[in-house]
Amino acid sequence: MARFQQNNLGSVVLDHQPTTGAGNFKLWSTCRRKIINTIKCGGGGFRHRPTAQSPAPEKPNSRSDVPQKKKSEKLSELLRMSELLEQEEEEVNKKVEMLEELKRVVKRLQYDDVLGGAKEVRRLAKEDSGARCTLALLGAIPPLVAVLDSGDVDSHIAGLYALLNLGIGNDTNKAAIVKAGAVHKMLDLIKCDQDDGEPNHDVCAGVIANFLGLSALDSNKPIIGSSGAIKFLVIFLVKMFKNSVNGEVNSQVIQDCLRALYNLSLLASNVLPMIEIDDFVPFLLATLGDMEVSDRILSILSNVVSTPEGRKAVSGVRDSFQILVDVLSWSDSPNCQEQATYILMVMAHKSYRDRVIMIESGVTSSLLELTLLGSTLAQKRASRLLEILSVDKGKQVSETFVGSTGANVSAPQCRSIDSKSLKSIDPAKDSEDDRIMSDESKAVKHLVQQSLHSNMRRIAKRANLPQDFVPSEHFRSLTSMSTSKSLPF
Repeated sequence: MARFQQNNLGSVVLDHQPTTGAGNFKLWSTCRRKIINTIKCGGGGFRHRPTAQSPAPEKPNSRSDVPQKKKSEKLSELLRMSELLEQEEEEVNKKVEMLEELKRVVKRLQYDDVLGGAKEVRRLAKEDSGARCTLALLGAIPPLVAVLDSGDVDSHIAGLYALLNLGIGNDTNKAAIVKAGAVHKMLDLIKCDQDDGEPNHDVCAGVIANFLGLSALDSNKPIIGSSGAIKFLVIFLVKMFKNSVNGEVNSQVIQDCLRALYNLSLLASNVLPMIEIDDFVPFLLATLGDMEVSDRILSILSNVVSTPEGRKAVSGVRDSFQILVDVLSWSDSPNCQEQATYILMVMAHKSYRDRVIMIESGVTSSLLELTLLGSTLAQKRASRLLEILSVDKGKQVSETFVGSTGANVSAPQCRSIDSKSLKSIDPAKDSEDDRIMSDESKAVKHLVQQSLHSNMRRIAKRANLPQDFVPSEHFRSLTSMSTSKSLPF
């Protein structure tokens, strides 16, 4: 019996040839069973027993143990390999079972039970990125988009959230969903509900969540922006804030709506449809007092002021600069301070009139305070804005500025000069314009310096600085005439 086991073991070790597919695993499974049987029968510890025909073996020494150790190491290695193969087979079986389940779900979605299939897709794609890819490859997106044309509200909701989960972290699926016409079908879904009366809140929430996810892809931004989705988001947002007065508000839906508008505003061509909606920019500025949404609103405004039309819309709102200046004092919201400083910095860099209004709104003292107590980014932006305010660049002048000395100083009108008119420039007139520009620069600088020195002691006291505090070179440099023409931050 022992000789039989020893021969079998030798055949396992010597006669093994690699195969492929299921035959490979079957061979190793057979090998493993033989190895286990060999060990159980004592094949690993085989000893030659003397018989009448064979003489007694010689007494073993240390050298004879070396081949035995090698055999044990080979046995251990074979056992480990067989265990790994079993684990791989289990994983393959699980993947095959999952694939079959996904096929059944897609078939159910296409033919048998649309509502049940949509719910299954929503469940399977919620946390499994592999299932999202496989479902899309199996063709789950077109029937889900078609579900939005049905007349069943439950099917609408299930289809919306199934599409939402398919697009999570998958740009290919997001592009495929938009390409299948989901955006327009979602808007039609809202319009149909409005025609029947008040739109279903759950359907609106699902549409907004989809717009948020789909708008994260750059190629989808122009499609969503030109579809009319911006108007729906703005109207729904204003409505939600009005309902919040009565305590009927869903903070998650409001956040999703603001984030979707922010994603869309990253594309400059989408800013114009936003500001064309009546009272949208005034609504944003008026809502800045709500600390839960102020960060999101300032993010949207930061994108709005990146366009000339957006800057004009913001400066045209009454007390807009005063509202933004007040945000600079929110010491417990450094991110809001940074974004408000950025908005003011962009607008001051582009418009002389806006710089004058900022100074009259008392922005200087708030900026000085930021240079002492603000975050690193807020300090840099505040310093840059102080430099811009201390230099009259003579751009877009439209009003008369009254300096601290009481003299009326008017800035010159900017003119566009082409190559043909360069030869007809009057040197005497050009010299006169330079003199006026110089006088106005001195007037603006004098006003800023006066405000700096009048507020320095108060800010130093608030910052717990010594009584004999003297402004450092850092603050003196803020009042120096800077010729920088770029916005570094």
